[in-house]
Amino acid sequence: MTTLPTSNTEFKAISQTQKWLNTVIIEHSICPFAKREFVNNTIYYELIEQSGIEQQLEQLIINCEKLDNDAAIETSLLIFPDSLSDFDDYLDFLEIADALMHKQGYEGIYQLASFHPQYLFADSDENDASNYTNRSPYPMLHLLREASLEKVLESYPNPENIPERNIELTRNLGLNTMQKLLSDCF
Repeated sequence: MTTLPTSNTEFKAISQTQKWLNTVIIEHSICPFAKREFVNNTIYYELIEQSGIEQQLEQLIINCEKLDNDAAIETSLLIFPDSLSDFDDYLDFLEIADALMHKQGYEGIYQLASFHPQYLFADSDENDASNYTNRSPYPMLHLLREASLEKVLESYPNPENIPERNIELTRNLGLNTMQKLLSDCF
C-alpha cells in the first residue's frame, strides 16, 4: 500500500525497506505474520523526512489517524532515513512517542514496534546476531493494530516462543550472514 514516491530518496528508502522486509523478516519467518500483510499489500510505508522531534511526533499521530480512517491499511512502517541514526537518541524518541500515543488515547489501539540499523537488546553484545531480529536498513517505527495482533496471536501456537526461536535462528545463521542479509538491502 505504498503511495507513489515523490522523490528518488523516498523510492530508494521504501524499496530498501521492502527488500529487508521480504528477504530478512519474511523469508526467515522472524515475524510469522508479516508475509500475509506484505502479499496483500496492506502495509503502508511512510518516509518521515522531518528532523525535528515535534514534526516527527506529529507525523506519528497523523499516521495513527490514517489507520483510524483507512481499514485497508493493516499496519504502517514509518521510515526515518535522515534522522534518529544514533541508537540512544532513537530510544529516547521511542519513549516520547510511546508516551504521546498514550496521551492521545491510542494505548490499546495501536502498538509501536521498533527497528534500527544499530539495534541492541539490553545486556546484549553488539556482535550478537540476535540483534538483527530488530536491525533494519533505517530507523523506523512499526504501527500495529492491537486488535489484529490479538486476533492473529489467538490462532498461532505458542506465540510466546517467537522471540526465543528468532534468537536461536539468527545465532545459527551467524553474524556474518545476518550482516550480509541487511547489507544486501542497499
